Amino acid sequence: MPEISLIFLAVSYILDLKNALFSAVRETVPESTVGVAFSGGVDSSLLAKICRDLDKQTILITVGFPGSNDIEFSKKIAAKMGMQQLTAELKSHEFQQDLRHVQRLIGCNNTSHIENCIAYHYIARAARENHVDVVLSANGCDELFCGYNGYRAVFNEGESAILKFMDEKISNELTLVQEIAAVASEFGVAVRQPFLSPKFIEFAKSIPVDQKIRGADDMMRKHILRQAALLVGIPEESAMKPKKALQYGSLIHKHFIISKKAVRNEK
Repeated sequence: MPEISLIFLAVSYILDLKNALFSAVRETVPESTVGVAFSGGVDSSLLAKICRDLDKQTILITVGFPGSNDIEFSKKIAAKMGMQQLTAELKSHEFQQDLRHVQRLIGCNNTSHIENCIAYHYIARAARENHVDVVLSANGCDELFCGYNGYRAVFNEGESAILKFMDEKISNELTLVQEIAAVASEFGVAVRQPFLSPKFIEFAKSIPVDQKIRGADDMMRKHILRQAALLVGIPEESAMKPKKALQYGSLIHKHFIISKKAVRNEK
């Protein structure tokens, strides 16, 4: 009997999460036409599917260097979902100049922030070229649902350590959101993060940690979010795809390192 109760409780959490995800998009995105920053992973696919289910004209926008995982995998998932996709393949000879511009614009030395911002520089440019004024991102999912490897590192320290780490990651992400907004505004594009709204953050933090991560050796994580994604109807290979950060899946990190070496060699 206790096992049956636990099953019903888990199902209840998933249904509540599904409703909260839809409400987050509905309440923060009044526009009828939107772009979605899209890698084909669980977070962006879930966001895209919700937008379409809310009858928004949804255009998937993917950036990456030729042959990158994000370009190849996202095309496969977009086709399975039957959604329109724009792919912007980055060019090595333009990247270094654009990278310097973005660094000057945001005035930040955090490598992860710079790499994310250069990605959104290209996403916003692609959106503007295709007359899309608002782009949505699924930022917040890794922070709120224990997507990062760092959650494994603190797991054995207990729930209070996990929640402290979560607060730190959310704070960092909210700073990144401001930097992304500055980058995108150059193209007259607004970038919104429905899953970082105060209401959704409060709800997501109320979900028990054991619904998100199961141990220090949990390589998948984000379990309840993945179940909600399957319930919404995104392809299983997307829902169960292990996390790969934007800068790695797009090969932006690789080219960032190459660019830094080139600059050092010039000195």
